[in-house]
Amino acid sequence: MSQPSKNIDSLFSSINLGPHTLKNRIVMPPLTRSRSTVPGNIPNEVMATYYAQRASAGFMVTEGTQIEPRGQGYAWTPGIHSNQQIAGWKKVTDAVHAEGGIIFAQLWHVGRVSHTSLQPNEAKPIAPSALIADSVKVFIETGPAQGALANPSEPQALTTDEVKELVGMYAQAARNALEAGFDGVELHCANGYLVNQFISEHTNKRDDEYGGSLTNRLRFLKEIVAAVSDVVGPERLGVRFAPLFSSTDETRVYLGLVESNPHHTYIEAIKVLEQAGIAYLSIAEADWDNAPDLPEQFYQAARAEFSGRIIYAGKYTVEKAVAMLAKGYGDLFAFGRPFIANPDLPARIKNQWPLNEADAATMYGGTEQGYSDYPCYKND
Repeated sequence: MSQPSKNIDSLFSSINLGPHTLKNRIVMPPLTRSRSTVPGNIPNEVMATYYAQRASAGFMVTEGTQIEPRGQGYAWTPGIHSNQQIAGWKKVTDAVHAEGGIIFAQLWHVGRVSHTSLQPNEAKPIAPSALIADSVKVFIETGPAQGALANPSEPQALTTDEVKELVGMYAQAARNALEAGFDGVELHCANGYLVNQFISEHTNKRDDEYGGSLTNRLRFLKEIVAAVSDVVGPERLGVRFAPLFSSTDETRVYLGLVESNPHHTYIEAIKVLEQAGIAYLSIAEADWDNAPDLPEQFYQAARAEFSGRIIYAGKYTVEKAVAMLAKGYGDLFAFGRPFIANPDLPARIKNQWPLNEADAATMYGGTEQGYSDYPCYKND
């Protein structure tokens, strides 16, 4: 056997994730595709097909799934707060489990990264502080099956009581995820969305217990982790961060915020997760063209501080994943765009088969075209 294939074999060793035994270390990460049925933002049969096709991943995390109506920042994204949505997700989990797959729901709230047209009664979006999100776009419906990018609307600041109500909404969304048959949940705490808005010094200007010091800015994270752990068990819980150490001038649908001391901010956040005993930490690295890797010091510190599984994502190549695994920095590796276009991605990686290219034009919204119609590899 050649050396490259021996290296690739390391991605196909089994590993435990909480109560689950994963068949490989290749993860399908959260990928917004905006295919839910409207009105109601309900998961549907084509989504069930799409996820079931990709069930050969070690495990999958769903696209971001809003925990309540105000949590939506993009047209046609699914929720997990209504009975119809729970029933729709049950179709997805049943289809994935029938293929032997493991699937977690990503619980999402966009906070200020939204638009009045997406909000109940066209109200202002909610946020830790009334600061408009810049350098990002949201996606709004402009007509039946028609949408366009737009600037986020001005948000309104949450009261202290409203923050505490949101903690309860995360717990309820976790209960809904269990009812829908998910194997666990991931909290979306990255990319400039609600939890990240509480953590960041740039977006949190509060003067109550949720603002000011880093300890206070991490309080919302700590409380939702505890509330969701009480529902699903810490062994079925993951958290996703995107610790940016640099930024880009590209116009982005999502990005995140660069703290004055990102290393300290995120290592302290990781310590919160370690104390809670959760199953995994998912770290999304910068993914724009020529984006730098995270500093080696951060990889080392994350591993030193967190005893659960660590997932890395962000334009990862197989070679980078193998190298990170060999160094002991990461345990599992997520491949986003390759999974969009290659439902059989693990087999393609294992056999070094060529990959389909993803079609950018069908990434968000639409039908099964560019969604569930990508072919598996034919080995003639």
